Amino acid sequence: MSLNKILLIGNLGSDPEIRNMPSGKKTAQFPLATNRKYKMEGQIREETEWFQVVAFGRLAEICGEFLKKGKPVFIEGRVHTSNWVDSAGQKHYRTQIVAEGMRMIGTFNGTGQHTTDASESNPEPF
Repeated sequence: MSLNKILLIGNLGSDPEIRNMPSGKKTAQFPLATNRKYKMEGQIREETEWFQVVAFGRLAEICGEFLKKGKPVFIEGRVHTSNWVDSAGQKHYRTQIVAEGMRMIGTFNGTGQHTTDASESNPEPF
């Protein structure tokens, strides 16, 4: 038995980049930053981890329509690592999060803009 599942809550580092695959299916790619606060030697420190997220099909279309740089989002998916050899014979690896679900965090105000409650995106772990 095995499981490849990841759950992330973070903020978009840029607007999703939408592309069309040769099959006509859409893809959306975007960086997602997660933050972790912790205490060390009496000081509060913050650590940021970046993930590259990719979505396909209808989920990609939804991401492209609703997600914007800086906005918080919940991503559910799996980790995928691909590799290739370049023209110089050097092997490269890329690890991405393949999104299987997405939920925007916050609410929409009367103007249709996505807003965020600070308590939802910045929980205090202390």
